Amino acid sequence: MDGDDEGVAGPMGDEAMFLNGGDDGHQQQRGIKAAMGGEQMDVEAYASLYTGRTKVVRLLFIADRFGNDGIQLEALRLAYDEIKKGEDSRLYREVAGKIACRLGPQYALDQAWADAVARRAEQRKDKLDNELNVYRTNLIKESIRMGYNDLGDFYYAHGQLGDAFKNYVRTRDYCTTSKHIIQMCLNVILVSIELGQFLHVSNYVGKAEQTPESPDPITVAKLRCAAGLAYMEAKKYKLAARKFLETGPELGNNYTEVIAPQDVATYGGLCALASFDRTELKNKVIDNINFRNFLELVPEVRELIHDFYASRYASCLEYLENLKPNLLLDIHLHDHVGALYTQIRHKAIIQYTHPFISVDLHMMAGAFKTNVSGLEKELKALITDNQIQARIDSHNKILYARHADQRNATFQRVLLTGVEFERDVRAMLLRANLLKHEYNQRAPARKA
Repeated sequence: MDGDDEGVAGPMGDEAMFLNGGDDGHQQQRGIKAAMGGEQMDVEAYASLYTGRTKVVRLLFIADRFGNDGIQLEALRLAYDEIKKGEDSRLYREVAGKIACRLGPQYALDQAWADAVARRAEQRKDKLDNELNVYRTNLIKESIRMGYNDLGDFYYAHGQLGDAFKNYVRTRDYCTTSKHIIQMCLNVILVSIELGQFLHVSNYVGKAEQTPESPDPITVAKLRCAAGLAYMEAKKYKLAARKFLETGPELGNNYTEVIAPQDVATYGGLCALASFDRTELKNKVIDNINFRNFLELVPEVRELIHDFYASRYASCLEYLENLKPNLLLDIHLHDHVGALYTQIRHKAIIQYTHPFISVDLHMMAGAFKTNVSGLEKELKALITDNQIQARIDSHNKILYARHADQRNATFQRVLLTGVEFERDVRAMLLRANLLKHEYNQRAPARKA
């Protein structure tokens, strides 16, 4: 009944994704409620999960998306402070312009600082160019590689991602060891993720994995995360889930310039819910010891996965609804929230109807907090997509499971067996006649 990796049976609309009290007993016993989405976002705590350029980019994304002026200014303040630690004067001017003196004089545009950074950058660039020219003249491969790498680091620090990408790629011709190749691939992957060029991410993950020497566990975990992001961006949620689930605990805080361990749990959990069947969900997610370490960092995702598997859809979809506001502020996940939530909701509907011969649509609509006509549209889409084997009695508002006609199926099997038997007998008779009339080629007799 599960769809393929990318199948979305039909639009869900903007209705809330939670059930009513179908599992009141469990709700009272557990007493654990999702709070992440219901409370005001703690921007400072969120930003502390990341380092480097991605921290600034994520804060700016929140500032652009959040309607609350307090949250917006908090994100811009943190971004301003982080940028002042680096050398990207262009991004600094952009953030200062967005603050527009709303945070006081200490967060106004510091033109002297920006000019000083620009002067130092120009001097540093000239020095690196001269050093690289000397290395190329001397034809020392390792020095040339390091020269291009230093130029790539320089351009990346100053926000010139296109030039950084070119210089990192140029180091490829001067790599002499597997370690050099892996470093080159990780640099290219980092820049490609920030540029949104996920095809390059997939290509260079493959190159890093094909090096003669196996990468260390931390590097393997980084490559799994990068591949997961690339598959998720391509809406290949099942493949993305597998990559995130394969990420080892060695990742820790070693890749915070791209992704936090909490993101691995959230991305992997949601992609798995949207694309895995119950057996895969049990074996690859719930019983996955390594992934369990990531889920412990995000209790809401852990609980909604367990609730979904235990058919406690009320609690599961309530957790999802509570998480939604913050997920829409995630720089990688925001474009996929709608599709993932639709697929998860449809899987919940499929599993809800599967055990029953008939289902009252009024009761089901009450359980899914929607109206009967809206539920009928969703069910029609799932039936048309062959994800639910059923028919709808629109007059009495009842869903009837469509069971196979066992009598007819038996007749069909008998007829098929008869056809196969007749074919085999004809083949045997033909072979017998060929042998009888000696229409067969014999091997020439060997000479004594």
